[in-house]
Amino acid sequence: MASDKRAARLGVLALVAVLLFGALGTRLWFLQTVEAPRLAQDVEVERTKTVRLIPERGRIFDADGRILADNERILTIGIDWDVMSERSDRRALFQRLSGWIDVPVAEMERRFNAKVYSPYVPMPVKEDVDERVANALEERSEDFPGVQVVYDWRRRYPYAPLASPVLGYLGSIPEDTADQYVREGYVLNERVGKDGLELSMEEVLHGRWGEVRFRVNAAGQVLETLRYRAPVNGQDIQLAIDLDVQQYAESILQTQLQFRRNFTAKNPTVETVQADGSIAKGPIDPSKPEYVPYKAPAGSVVVMDQKNGQVAAMATYPNFDNRWFNAGVSSKKFAQLFPPSDTKGFDPDTSTLVNRAVQGQYNLGSTFKPFTAYAALNSGFMGINDVYEDKGTYKMRSIDQATCDAGVRCVFRNSTCGGTTQPCVYGSVNVLTALAVSSDTFFYRIGEELFLRRKKLLGDEVKKWGFGSETGVDLPFEFDGRVPDDEVKRRLIESGALGEDEVPRLVSGDNLQVAIGQGLMAASPIQLAQGYAALGNGGVLNRPRVVRAIYEPGVPNATPGYADLGRAKLVKSYLAGEKTGKVDVAPEHLQAIIGGLRRNITGPGLVVDGNQLTTTAEEVFGLDYPEPRAIPVAGKTGTAQAASSYPWEDSSAFAAFSMD
Repeated sequence: MASDKRAARLGVLALVAVLLFGALGTRLWFLQTVEAPRLAQDVEVERTKTVRLIPERGRIFDADGRILADNERILTIGIDWDVMSERSDRRALFQRLSGWIDVPVAEMERRFNAKVYSPYVPMPVKEDVDERVANALEERSEDFPGVQVVYDWRRRYPYAPLASPVLGYLGSIPEDTADQYVREGYVLNERVGKDGLELSMEEVLHGRWGEVRFRVNAAGQVLETLRYRAPVNGQDIQLAIDLDVQQYAESILQTQLQFRRNFTAKNPTVETVQADGSIAKGPIDPSKPEYVPYKAPAGSVVVMDQKNGQVAAMATYPNFDNRWFNAGVSSKKFAQLFPPSDTKGFDPDTSTLVNRAVQGQYNLGSTFKPFTAYAALNSGFMGINDVYEDKGTYKMRSIDQATCDAGVRCVFRNSTCGGTTQPCVYGSVNVLTALAVSSDTFFYRIGEELFLRRKKLLGDEVKKWGFGSETGVDLPFEFDGRVPDDEVKRRLIESGALGEDEVPRLVSGDNLQVAIGQGLMAASPIQLAQGYAALGNGGVLNRPRVVRAIYEPGVPNATPGYADLGRAKLVKSYLAGEKTGKVDVAPEHLQAIIGGLRRNITGPGLVVDGNQLTTTAEEVFGLDYPEPRAIPVAGKTGTAQAASSYPWEDSSAFAAFSMD
């Protein structure tokens, strides 16, 4: 009986063994026949290596071919990802390498764990390495497995800080947009445009990565090249910016701002109601002396061709030096250099990264009056010969006396005259003379009367000149301007820019302020330049452009520091300009407006009661404007009162166009 049981057990074991060997054989047959091609492919993949080839970024030239943004070859030490998989091996390699390249082990570990570097290129651990160090590491390759010397490009700005806000700078790919960059063919650890033309023209300047695929043995040695795709370098661009004009604009802007700080404004006396109902007089800011220096903290200059919108110079102050970003700026230092915008969205005067020419949000003061004049003429409210009697003050007719007596402002004045505390009185003025002497009361009346006709009439008319919308300039982060209406005012109250006690809709008093370029309206210098260019060319709005032309990659050099544009292959030219709108302005209306702007520059002003009153720009250009020796100019000065009502915080503007 026992032997029978033993035989049964052996039989079962034999059956199991047969089944196991059968399954093993079947699997072996499956691997050798069905799966053989796939396994061979897997082995082949495991024994191939792909290397990405970096393109050279396109260069940037000024109008005369001077090289404003260039590239230089540098050596970078990188480590192959394959040799860093084991922590102990990686740590030992980092420790050996640290002393050679003067990079702490902790920094190399940080880079390894950062997950911002592409797996297709060696992880960079030290950029811009001395050639002697690179050669020494290559000679000791057995001691530093996987360590490679990689050729890379570094951006150079030979004329920095000139035009830095226009050119922009390069930086790391932002983490929140990394996936998008990868989909577009970028490598995670490359540097991309972060501001200025480097950002807005990124697609043109960047180029496309190349690729080479090798077959390698188990030791990583190259056996053959399987595929090679050359990198495509970025296209070169020529700017309309003339470096000589740019340098002059930046220099004169900074010099004049510093000069203006030597002037003072009187700390004016104001009346305040005391708790007991009595009236007390005192300075508007008791903490300040009788005369306070002007702040003059910031400014901008735009020089543009009125025929095609090409920008010959664009200056902003304070500005930055784009070479700082090549040297590496810590987050702490970055915060010191570039304080962020405040919570209301208005850039502080100290903000260095703001290109005020396109991002500035300013009241334009009296430089806005030509467009208010157009609104009055085009809407039929007045004709070019209609006369208004300027008595120095204007009382609103849409507000009853009881409301005025309750404290609502109803009376508005011209600016003070001849060093007195009294407003200027200009007497009989029409559109031309009102522009020439900058009569505020003339334009206050327009503001109220157009509001009474239709609340949005003034806004709709001035929008035709580009205000309240982006110009389309080929630079990033453009401010679209602000022409107020009910919705705009409501948003300003909600954001805290206006007090909660403000009426949440546009009222006639708001329109009076807009009519003289103050109050709730705001525009950028590039918008003002576009508007004045349209006045000068007959009403055509052209898209402002900093870029003049795009060329195929590799424009050759001429003399040192210059590109040979004569041998460049043109891809696209913007020299003809791009019309974005046309203002329907009657010739006689335009003639009256330009006449007023011309007289504002050259004079004469007006004689009132035997007193000669000058125009606002005569003091700027001199009472004897040198007509035979200068370009004939039509233009307008402007001063906008600060929100604080402190005179030393007022802003000034000047806009003009050539009549040649």
